[in-house]
Amino acid sequence: MISFFDFFPGIYLIKKGKPAVGSLLLLCFLIALSILFIKFELYSRGIYSFGLYIILLVISPEEFINLFNIELIEFWIASLFLTLIVLLLGISSITIVRSEKYQTQLGKTNKNLTHIAWNEFKKRSVALSALGIAVLLYSIAFLAPFLAPFSPNVQHDLTVTAYQPPMKSFNVLVLKEPIRQNIPLRSEETLTAKIANQAIQTNHLLIHRGKTNKLVFVDSYELQNQHVTFQQGFRTKKLPYNALKGGEAFLHSKTTQAEFIDENTFLLGTDQYGRDILSRVIYGSRISLSIGFLVVFIAVTLGTILGVVSGYFGGTTDNLIMRFVDILIAFPGLFLILIIIATFGNSIYLIVITLSLTGWMGVSRLVRSQILTLKEQEFILAAKSLGLSNWRIIFKHLVPNTLTPVIVAATLRIGSIILTEAGLSFLGLGVQPPTASWGNIINEGRDNLLNHWWISTFPGLAIVLTVVCFNLIGDGARDALDPRMRD
Repeated sequence: MISFFDFFPGIYLIKKGKPAVGSLLLLCFLIALSILFIKFELYSRGIYSFGLYIILLVISPEEFINLFNIELIEFWIASLFLTLIVLLLGISSITIVRSEKYQTQLGKTNKNLTHIAWNEFKKRSVALSALGIAVLLYSIAFLAPFLAPFSPNVQHDLTVTAYQPPMKSFNVLVLKEPIRQNIPLRSEETLTAKIANQAIQTNHLLIHRGKTNKLVFVDSYELQNQHVTFQQGFRTKKLPYNALKGGEAFLHSKTTQAEFIDENTFLLGTDQYGRDILSRVIYGSRISLSIGFLVVFIAVTLGTILGVVSGYFGGTTDNLIMRFVDILIAFPGLFLILIIIATFGNSIYLIVITLSLTGWMGVSRLVRSQILTLKEQEFILAAKSLGLSNWRIIFKHLVPNTLTPVIVAATLRIGSIILTEAGLSFLGLGVQPPTASWGNIINEGRDNLLNHWWISTFPGLAIVLTVVCFNLIGDGARDALDPRMRD
């Protein structure tokens, strides 16, 4: 008998004797729902902002270009990603419950190669745990605007917040004065102007995470009869109640609840500019993980194509490609990267292209060796005798049979790419401040390792965790895909 609760992700699997997978799905669903409800204001405004910009793009592309802000993309991605996760988990749960085919085959073993490899991978508990951590890291990167307590580049009152250790809490006075909008509202009464004004106001709330009033961080404060006296470092200042949010109501009501008093905690401490380290580490994961994935994807794709062409056609084609590969391998990779960056300047896109173009050679040689073995096999000779075209043989028969070593190489390569990017950023040749990446955060704290260790320690731990996870995933994938390593 199927109950209503069986449609919750993971519940049905737990009841049918699959507690590990079911518990994982249920946990992911509960975490996604918790983030959605806790950050519902930011989530709903992210969806609303995305819809407004779609309308502006249709009715007034010029206004869309004028109002577009690159910071908005992170909120759109976070909102859409959270929506996608909840929908996919919900739909998959309904599909599993209502699928008679699944119910009738629960106790049967699927002989599909992918299924066999996945079952083998699940037996490696260390690799499976590493895969879960890697998925979590990428999810954190996508949901950065919802998970980071502050904007990564916002600088608070330096005399109070600079170089503060982890778990440090501060009192905050909320002023009545709002943070000024950088883009003025439109004065026209047209439909385009109304939509543009809605977009401007929504964007202002998103960028400041719903806190649109100015804040004053203080070491201590004291409520006086007509004003608030507060301490910032060695300075003592005063603010009248009418300058604070809800201050006049507090003055006249004589209640103990002050709307203008708040408290913020920096879980991982702050840097020399008073910026929150936790927020910068979370936002830095987007850069490091994105670069690692994009570089490996481009390098693997390019290396696979050239390796297949070289190994299959042979002759002059093989000689030209392989001699070119030999030249690039012999040339110091880091030296080549430094030359390109010094010549064309620093940018994220240039780093991705540079690392991609200097990281495909190993994949091409690996794929070529596989193709040289496979093209002499009987099934390839049979395909040729049937008159199949070269490209059909390549993409339908050869490429799928070379994916096993390529997948292993790709997972192992992601960790090394993240280390390379972090090293370039540490040297000041990678991602440039104020954009946060793990490498440049470590660089900013290298002169204060003894007195302010937390600035470099936490991004360094993030790099270690990420690289170790991808290496363990690569080892697990190699064992699972190699028939000789199976039990």
